[in-house]
Amino acid sequence: MNSAEENSLIGEIVDDHTLLTVEELCRLCAVDRTYIVQLVEEGVLSVTEIQATEWRFAGATLRRARTALRLQRDLEINLPGVALALELLEQLEGLRRQLNSERP
Repeated sequence: MNSAEENSLIGEIVDDHTLLTVEELCRLCAVDRTYIVQLVEEGVLSVTEIQATEWRFAGATLRRARTALRLQRDLEINLPGVALALELLEQLEGLRRQLNSERP
């Protein structure tokens, strides 16, 4: 393998309409299943659909899960704090969108 092949990145495009299984979400976030279950139990992530015994998550959940992981890892925030921080970040983002849409 040459240097360019070793440094190449492989990515997946996930839009808001994509449904992800728990395993896919775990793989894309590089975490184990118990972490995702904890995020759901704490209210950080919402299950979009339940098929038989399998949870499904909207594609937008991937961004939220990765943000939660960074908050917990980088800032050492516990799960209730992560849930609160994500809620506040989303409110801030909504207010910014509203402000930008009201500008002439």
